[in-house]
Amino acid sequence: MKNIKEKYPSGDFAVWIVIYIELLTFGALFVSYAYSRSQDVKLFNESQLLLDTRLGFINTLLLISASFFVVKAVEYIKSEKSKEIASKFILGAIFLGSLFLLIKISEFAGKYAQGVNLSTNTFFMFYFVLTIFHFLHVVLGVIILFNLYKKTKIGGYTKDSHIGLESGANYWHMVDLLWIVLFPLIYVMR
Repeated sequence: MKNIKEKYPSGDFAVWIVIYIELLTFGALFVSYAYSRSQDVKLFNESQLLLDTRLGFINTLLLISASFFVVKAVEYIKSEKSKEIASKFILGAIFLGSLFLLIKISEFAGKYAQGVNLSTNTFFMFYFVLTIFHFLHVVLGVIILFNLYKKTKIGGYTKDSHIGLESGANYWHMVDLLWIVLFPLIYVMR
């Protein structure tokens, strides 16, 4: 049974406001993408073939795994298990998030080397806007995770005091959720 003292939803309310605003912003972009796609399905399908679905899938696995590590870190703090192991889980999430960023950078560089950019066509305009916007959210997420790691490493979170950890975890899960929508939308759906 849930601890009565535990807040619902977990974390800081202000972070939830930011998360809701981000979800609404991305939602509007997703709807715009879907509408534009419906106006020129052939162009979108042909352009999608220029993307490397394997890299998108690998990035999906990296972010889902990073979220799992973040969940384990929160679980370890809340159950008063080893803070050292909790900090290692966060470090693992940072590593996986950083790998995601490196893969995206190589993907962006590859597209630019092929002469593909924002002005290539409508599909690539959306591709770059959506994935670069998400990329920036991952960068912020990795920075947040790094700060959570530092505080966890020194024992700054306890069973009774971990709102900052949960707030950072919630932000990271939002970043993961957005990619789980972005990957099939941009890379897979034909």
